[in-house]
Amino acid sequence: MAGEPVLVVEDNDTSMKLFREVLQATGYTALEASSGEEALALAAESTPALILMDIQLPDIDGIEALRRLREDERTAHIPVLALTAQAMKGDRERFLAAGFDGYLSKPVDVPEFMATVQRYCQEGTD
Repeated sequence: MAGEPVLVVEDNDTSMKLFREVLQATGYTALEASSGEEALALAAESTPALILMDIQLPDIDGIEALRRLREDERTAHIPVLALTAQAMKGDRERFLAAGFDGYLSKPVDVPEFMATVQRYCQEGTD
């Protein structure tokens, strides 16, 4: 999986730094976007193996960004995981129902985070 590009959409600098460092330490290439619009452009341009999408973003939210990704033939096939601090009962189900392929709550458990990233990146190459 070395070098697989993973797009992280996160507007919090501290969280982005953590995700970048963990991904790079395990051989992935971290692509970074701090807004939904930036994520749409970067995903279409770079076609990452996986997108980790924060829900609360400064422009369009993660659900709207996901909807637009699914409408674009260049990005419709890319797995997208909700990456959010929204961890109340029913949130996971709500995000999966919105079309996300998976869900990770923040703060992340690093081993679980990497196991999930690896699983989705491997599924995309099978």
